[in-house]
Amino acid sequence: MGTGNPAQAETRCGKLQGSVEDGIYSFKGIPYAAPPVGERRWMPPEDPTPWAGTRDASAYGFWAHQNKSDMDAVMGAETGEKSEDCLFLNVWTPGLDNARRPVMVWIHGGGFTIGAGSQGVYEGRSLAQLGDVVVVTINYRLGTLGFVNLAEATGGAIPATGNEGLLDQVKALEWVRDNIAEFGGDPGNVTIFGESAGGMSTGSLLALPAARGLFHKAIPQSGACHTAAPRETGILVGEALLKIAELDADGLRKADAATLMKAQRRIEGGRVEGYPLSRIGGLPLRPVVDGTVLPVNPIDAVSDGIAANIPIMAGSTLDEWKLFGAMQPAIIELDEETMAKRLGFLVAETQVPTLVAAYKDGLSQRGVEPTAPEIFMAIQTDRIFRMPALRLLEEQAAHNDQVYCYLFDWQSPAARGALGACHAVELAFVYRISPI
Repeated sequence: MGTGNPAQAETRCGKLQGSVEDGIYSFKGIPYAAPPVGERRWMPPEDPTPWAGTRDASAYGFWAHQNKSDMDAVMGAETGEKSEDCLFLNVWTPGLDNARRPVMVWIHGGGFTIGAGSQGVYEGRSLAQLGDVVVVTINYRLGTLGFVNLAEATGGAIPATGNEGLLDQVKALEWVRDNIAEFGGDPGNVTIFGESAGGMSTGSLLALPAARGLFHKAIPQSGACHTAAPRETGILVGEALLKIAELDADGLRKADAATLMKAQRRIEGGRVEGYPLSRIGGLPLRPVVDGTVLPVNPIDAVSDGIAANIPIMAGSTLDEWKLFGAMQPAIIELDEETMAKRLGFLVAETQVPTLVAAYKDGLSQRGVEPTAPEIFMAIQTDRIFRMPALRLLEEQAAHNDQVYCYLFDWQSPAARGALGACHAVELAFVYRISPI
């Protein structure tokens, strides 16, 4: 609980001095784990070191290392200073008291390679005020420092499973369990929620044995349980990293972050001779079904009832893929012949005409001109975002009747309406900021 200072809280590691604005207390840049540097690189997170005196919690901590992205301008990912010492979280609360408010822990998106819990879009003051809840946003290791399997590629010299970023999220949830009562929160009523890669992380945590009991409800937004890479894919990506960096395990441990980010750029682009990363599809750097941290594919675990006691709300926006399509001139300029060739990689060629006809009809019923770009983006929206959410809820409904599905269809006026209800547009309403 709060001490004599109106914006001071006690944690297991020491006192924090936060700030208060509009009746909401905020505490930023709280270390929830030891810095994952030196010998801790690619290792599971360890407990943070206690501090003497009172720690200033008025400023955000460092962001995880990441490359620049086309999404930076959309999500505001260009503002934070980067460091491997990145395992920080932030708390907003209406009161430092015994109210035992519901706790909402936000896991940011960014394709497992960009973003931070301190991005402006995730400022939690308004949500805490609106819902009388305690809001927590977290950082976690990204890209080649958080989601690359190196155990096989290095003969065990680096035991990274490819799930260190997920283990960071678990460590943050352990911090919440141990400390959130001091911020007016209820450690027995924790909801994890996140969007895009944050939604995919939420779906993965449903299946993670280490996360069991650390949260009680889940809201995966625009991401579900279908993203984790097979173990073989994880091994392939780890081998590709060694090839690009031209280093052995010891050299990789000592490499600076710039070297790793340069290698990551090539992995993201699928440009590694002898390693068909472009065939993996989607995200080469992502959670891995390693058999230990993540024993099985998350959707299979949910189907088997691993999260039977967890109420789940999941969904997507109506036009998810329009955001990505807008960044790719080749998509905007698609004709029907080229579209059919692209779709031939997703379904059997004999099924393409039926698929296209169905989407033409569906778009026409919505009053949308069924051009080739519109059809392709609608198919990608369903394939990548809408259907995984529905499949998750269908599997969970066999074990728990508290399953809820949403479809967010508010049309953004940005870009003369071309974005529609695109990927991430709902965040403006979750956090009450200016919409896209």
